[in-house]
Amino acid sequence: MSKNNSQEFKPFIPADKVLPEFTMTSIVLGVLLAIIFGAANAYLGLRVGMTISASIPAAVISMGIIRGIMKKESILENNMVQTIGSAGESLAAGAIFTLPAMFIWMKEWNMGTPSILEITAIALCGGVLGTLFMIPLRKALIVKEHGVLPYPEGTACAEVLLAGEEGGEKAAVTFTGLALGAIYKFIADGFKLFPGEIEMEIPGYKGAAIGADVYPALLGVGFIIGPKISAYMLGGAVIGWFAFIPLILNIGSMGEIIMYPATDPISTLGYWGVWDNYIRYVGAGAVAFGGIFSLLKSLPLIVSTFKDAMKDLGATKGEHSTARTDQDLPMTVVIVGVLVVILAMMMLPFIPVGFVGGLLIAVFGFFFATVSSRIVGLVGSSSNPVSGMTIATLIITAIIFKASGNDGQSGMIATLTVGAIICIIAAMAGDTSQDLKTGFLVGATPRKQQIGELIGAVAAALAIGYVLILLNNAWGFGSTELPAPQATLMRLVVEGVMGGNLPWALVFTGVGIGVAIELLGLPVLPIAIGLYLPIHLSTPIMVGGIVRGFLDRKLNKVEGKESEEAGIKYKIESGILYASGLIAGEGLVGILLALFAVAGFKTALGIDLGQIGALLFFAALIYSLIHYSVFRKLKK
Repeated sequence: MSKNNSQEFKPFIPADKVLPEFTMTSIVLGVLLAIIFGAANAYLGLRVGMTISASIPAAVISMGIIRGIMKKESILENNMVQTIGSAGESLAAGAIFTLPAMFIWMKEWNMGTPSILEITAIALCGGVLGTLFMIPLRKALIVKEHGVLPYPEGTACAEVLLAGEEGGEKAAVTFTGLALGAIYKFIADGFKLFPGEIEMEIPGYKGAAIGADVYPALLGVGFIIGPKISAYMLGGAVIGWFAFIPLILNIGSMGEIIMYPATDPISTLGYWGVWDNYIRYVGAGAVAFGGIFSLLKSLPLIVSTFKDAMKDLGATKGEHSTARTDQDLPMTVVIVGVLVVILAMMMLPFIPVGFVGGLLIAVFGFFFATVSSRIVGLVGSSSNPVSGMTIATLIITAIIFKASGNDGQSGMIATLTVGAIICIIAAMAGDTSQDLKTGFLVGATPRKQQIGELIGAVAAALAIGYVLILLNNAWGFGSTELPAPQATLMRLVVEGVMGGNLPWALVFTGVGIGVAIELLGLPVLPIAIGLYLPIHLSTPIMVGGIVRGFLDRKLNKVEGKESEEAGIKYKIESGILYASGLIAGEGLVGILLALFAVAGFKTALGIDLGQIGALLFFAALIYSLIHYSVFRKLKK
């Protein structure tokens, strides 16, 4: 059935029609967006442990520039821009979820920081392998399974490209969000006109506190993920800050109680001290359980996916087509490219994986690239259990390395390097799969898209090392500014297997909470992430989710009515683009302020409006989000 569907399908641009696609304009613009969205997502992911998809924002920005400013009309050129641009976000996600742990270790061991060469090589190997591993799967997953695998993000991006006549308006909304997010961030953290973080203790409830980081990116994240997921995250934070922290502080007030890993009495710690010494480990246990359990639940799907993909892959061997829309990179190029990268990883001293690590990457990499490519086709990138795949890789790799005598500091670094490359491979394969689906729908040339993915991966890999080193030098990974939650979790996993020095009672408390949440039928990961992070991050995310829920309800009320009768039209898509702009704007200024911090350049004005001023500015930001989610003047 799916095969017939693929044969009958006609893309928007027919195979016999040639339009500008792989042009200098699309390459330059795509590379710029890959670096910009990669840097912005690196900053965002290190703050809150999640990233945003760059495909649709990159597509609308491309349409705004190519169609709106340059007056060129080529949907395939716009598609190439988003293909290259989105690669930066995916590679950044894989890198920031793992590599900051290496920075933390090397600082503890007085070894300085990882070199640019090492970070770039790790990112480059993961990015190239993730793209190459997916290429042989295109016909099996994209063509033959058309009509079976929905590919939510890839299909949505194709719809945005097909609605190209609205590109100028949509791009303007995205750029407006980017500008306002950047200005707001600079006023708050550059001029320091008001504090970015506000908090207060709960009167009459010892040890309980609530706070909020009043920043554009967090508001934008909440709007994009919606009220339900935002509420799950806040629910996890409430467990930590309204239940566990007051409980521990009240027990600690009964005497000079010192509980590992803290070295001071609990009564002297305060709520931040309790969170840092205890709650983070509880949250880590819950997140680890959620990641591994999501992978276990996906095992039947993973096994059947791999079997089907391999079966369909075998069926496509020998099938050659001269049609433009059916041309992939030659298999000889793919195979030679994979072998060269794997041999380089085994032999080069600045990629510390060795022969065994290279073999593990080859096996796990291809397996998880296949799984990731198909799972995003079924449930989308947001539900792709990349963290679970990475944790499973780290555990197995750490056990193998420790058993073979490669333990201690070198073994931990090698284990994390294998996990980092696998994480990037899985993220890149999923992104490549989504992009090729978009190209399949609009009529792009697969071979050119695959080259574009490789270009985006290389560009992002060359930039991500500088971004990580810059952010680490400015604030330090694991700090309040950059808690690096995912990377800290990966660090705990490796340390736990290699050294056995974790506070396991706290970790298993988190596992128990995860089990209880799963038994209640609730999603573990968002609740666990909320428990793992300070409540100050979940609160503004919840505000964004509330705004999204409010507008969703209004949209439902006017659905089915004529525009003139409704009087107002809510366009959630516009709000998502504006929210994406807010996130990108804050991320870019965060990078800029990191440069200022490293250079010792002072921007503070010496004026502090206090928490009241922070609330007023945040309220204005909320209003802007509502305003740009609504078009009051409707086109007929």
